[in-house]
Amino acid sequence: MEAQSVVNESSDLHEVGLIGVGLLGSAIASRLMNSGFQIHGYDTDEKRLEEFGKDGGFVCECVGEVLESCKVLILSLPSSDQVFSLIEQLADSQIKDRMVIDTTTGDPEQMVSFEKTLTNLGASYVEATVAGSSQQVIDGTVALFLGGESIALDFVKPVLMEISSKRFHLGPVGAASKFKLVHNLVLGLHRAVLAEGLAFAESLDFDPMLTLRVLKQTPAVSGVMETKGEQMVSGDYRLQARLSQHLKDVKLILSEVSKVSAYAPLSQIHQDLLEHAEQLGFGEADNSSVIEAYRSPKETGNGKC
Repeated sequence: MEAQSVVNESSDLHEVGLIGVGLLGSAIASRLMNSGFQIHGYDTDEKRLEEFGKDGGFVCECVGEVLESCKVLILSLPSSDQVFSLIEQLADSQIKDRMVIDTTTGDPEQMVSFEKTLTNLGASYVEATVAGSSQQVIDGTVALFLGGESIALDFVKPVLMEISSKRFHLGPVGAASKFKLVHNLVLGLHRAVLAEGLAFAESLDFDPMLTLRVLKQTPAVSGVMETKGEQMVSGDYRLQARLSQHLKDVKLILSEVSKVSAYAPLSQIHQDLLEHAEQLGFGEADNSSVIEAYRSPKETGNGKC
């Protein structure tokens, strides 16, 4: 379906559907509801859905109920595999004339296939991958990487503007997912480098909070020091973005690296670090807990690494 038909049939974005009310989804809902939008949400996790309702969202018992109420549907799911599973369940009558905004960090090739499938079902599809944590979504300070037709993105611009401070249209569907992997590669390695530096400072008997404070005033400073530094120092891994979710992203990065014959040795090391942190029990903790992979290095035949 051409995006134009959606624009012609519905110019009211007051009611928005949301599939997935986890960390990111609930943050998006909070941001939009505070701006006057009515959010109709569904999640397979009943506890999350209950919290969503307490926060002022309209709780729906199934995806079909969300689609009955809303022309615009936001997907906030952990992986593109789950998006694929959702799309497989949709009937033509449910999704026709709907505009789907996918915030999932997923496989770019799958995203392209989603657009084709939904177009055949009479819907429109755009990517809006999020550069930032759930807290930054609530604060309205994230950037969005956008992929899709300009006319479709213009239609949902009021929604996108409410949940972001910056928006970058990077090309057709697939481009945003690819760029999100570039972004996450750099951001994730910034976290790993900060974690390594703080752990190294600890081993040299420097006070970690002093180390962080000094580094922030030198050319070594980075945004990650502001968002994750104190969590690493204190060990208070209050959840903003799960470590296991970033491990999933790093695996996607390395998959794309393989496809295009690029070279990313640091990302392979990063995967090993995240897998070790996950084995230590920090998979469901905030991704700042990657520092624990340095505090409790794994044993190898040659010693610690």
